[in-house]
Amino acid sequence: MSKDPLLQPFQLKHLTLKNRIMTTSHEPAYPEDGMPKDRYRAYHQERAKAGVALAMTAGSATVSRDSPPVFNNIITYKDEVVPWIQNLTDGCHEHGCAVMIQLTHLGRRTTWNKGDWLPSVSSSRHREPAHRAFPKLIEDWDIDRIITDFADAAERMMAGGMDGIELQVYGHLLDQFWSPLTNDLTGPYGADTLENRLRFPLDVLAAIRKRVGDRFIIGFRYTADEAQKGGINAEDGIEISKRLAATGQLDFLNVVRGRIHTDPAMADLIPVQGMANAPHLDFAGEVRKATGMPTFHAAKIPDVATARHAIETGLLDMVGMTRAHMADPHVVRKIIEGREDDIRPCVGATYCLDRIYQGGEALCMHNAATGRELTMPHDIPPAKTKRKIVIVGAGPGGLEAARVAAERGHDVIVFEAQSEPGGQIRLTAQSPRRREMMSIIDWRMAQCAARNVEFRFNTWAEADDITSLAPDVVIIATGGLPNTELFEAGKDTPDVVTTWDIIAGDVKPARHVLIYDESGDHPGMQAAEIAAFAGAKVEIMTPDRTFAPEIMAMNLVPYMRSLQDKDVTFTVTRRLLSAARNGNKITATIGTDYSDFSEQKDYDQIVVNYGTMPLDDLYFDLRDLSISRGAVDHDALINGRPQSIIRNAGATFQLFRIGDAVSARNTHAAIYDALRLVKDL
Repeated sequence: MSKDPLLQPFQLKHLTLKNRIMTTSHEPAYPEDGMPKDRYRAYHQERAKAGVALAMTAGSATVSRDSPPVFNNIITYKDEVVPWIQNLTDGCHEHGCAVMIQLTHLGRRTTWNKGDWLPSVSSSRHREPAHRAFPKLIEDWDIDRIITDFADAAERMMAGGMDGIELQVYGHLLDQFWSPLTNDLTGPYGADTLENRLRFPLDVLAAIRKRVGDRFIIGFRYTADEAQKGGINAEDGIEISKRLAATGQLDFLNVVRGRIHTDPAMADLIPVQGMANAPHLDFAGEVRKATGMPTFHAAKIPDVATARHAIETGLLDMVGMTRAHMADPHVVRKIIEGREDDIRPCVGATYCLDRIYQGGEALCMHNAATGRELTMPHDIPPAKTKRKIVIVGAGPGGLEAARVAAERGHDVIVFEAQSEPGGQIRLTAQSPRRREMMSIIDWRMAQCAARNVEFRFNTWAEADDITSLAPDVVIIATGGLPNTELFEAGKDTPDVVTTWDIIAGDVKPARHVLIYDESGDHPGMQAAEIAAFAGAKVEIMTPDRTFAPEIMAMNLVPYMRSLQDKDVTFTVTRRLLSAARNGNKITATIGTDYSDFSEQKDYDQIVVNYGTMPLDDLYFDLRDLSISRGAVDHDALINGRPQSIIRNAGATFQLFRIGDAVSARNTHAAIYDALRLVKDL
């Protein structure tokens, strides 16, 4: 039997958890019509199959009609959810994985213009900044109704075979009652005493326990320190934790620290790339010590060493590695097999969460199979026939193509013009806060090295270099170069520089800099940050009505924090029409899409962020020599069939291009291009 602390079983009431690793509650936004159907089941089942001991599903499942889903949450106030829950539960139980679900009423953390268009309710009159809906101050009949809704939902989850539930008590309705910052009530649920503020969550707990009996497992995931003046502090949180333990009705505590009412608060509670790992772990350990209760916790615990430390030192009983399991669902299996170095690392990009908060589905920045378990493999099957595959470009797309092709058993050669792999990721990692992104490249290089992929660096591949190798398949992953053609101008703007120039250090920031950001992604803000830290006066301009929309909420927080005390302004709804040198200055002609207004302003430097133009010369040199002449069967690509278009019967190789060599997109798109193409070669 293994002596690894992470692999020791844990007894939770009557339930034996086979190891100490869990995925904590999170909503990947995969439900269909509010139900956790086959995609949802397949996502959790993949992690269960690889050895996770406990899957805490949903984040969170909503119990009432006036708590409409805002992240495509599971709906538990309908009886039709029960068979879908049973399907999900059975899929995990089949692999020895316990399954629970997080239940909630969102309170003010939702909106009124979804679902049944009912007003949101809260113990507070004030809206939550993140969701903007002004709530109705809750009445006594609302409280009675919602308590019943919680008990009904818990009973449905038990009927669906769940091992237990967790109540969400941070940022949602239950916590809105117990936080002094969000309780405007008087009377028995009022803000005047801690006992009154705790009354509603404890009434909900009592009603659920009465309905489901003593055997069903119930826990709280709650904030024990709001980390904000006037809110619950650490001392209050320890006292609350002791009172929860004293009820005798709870089976575990799942501790968080902070608030989630704004983007910055969310990023502190769930840290993103460049922030400290496991910042709240020791505090969770204090709660465990003070209460003696089974204690769970997750917050940027991305690596096995940190997780092992949490268990070995007695800080936690179960450690949550949720984003880590989005990057690699097979973490536990690889620990058991002694292959920790083989784990695909979470790079903290938080593409997963940010997409949810923009109304999308959770996807991992560099594991394109996550959330696509029904169509994309995490384990790459071998090909029936070995082929020679030549790939041009060693950025994330090219390396993913090389990795997957090598796992298929093919002979793989990769050409790269630079001396090192990485493509645009290497540029991204120039910012200290984003250095974790290089793990996307490092992991793939290690995977390729283990499978004898041949690399030819410092080589600008020409058509003859490729054809002389007599390949069966050629994949162009050459990426792109910065686009300096302004919108509809039809020509380059020679008097500007690019964000790449600034980030790479090839061009130094001037005194007064315009960052013209038409892409709204990381390079614009990275260049602005570099210029501001160099002492420049910086204006960030966009033709859009919001700036940096592609960076999304949580990842924008570190940029804004770093720029707050600098001479930086943001200008929206203004379009750069032209730029021309005027002595030592550059005169910008600026217009808007909303009217005929225009003006001219002088800057010392204009920096443009407008995506990339495909570096596709080699592709077009090879296109007419290839079997398909560049055509792609989209139906086959989408539905998982090999490409078989023949437009040049005398040719000997297939030709494809992926990533930014096709059009400017992002890292995930390039990796997904590679995976879904090459898995069928």
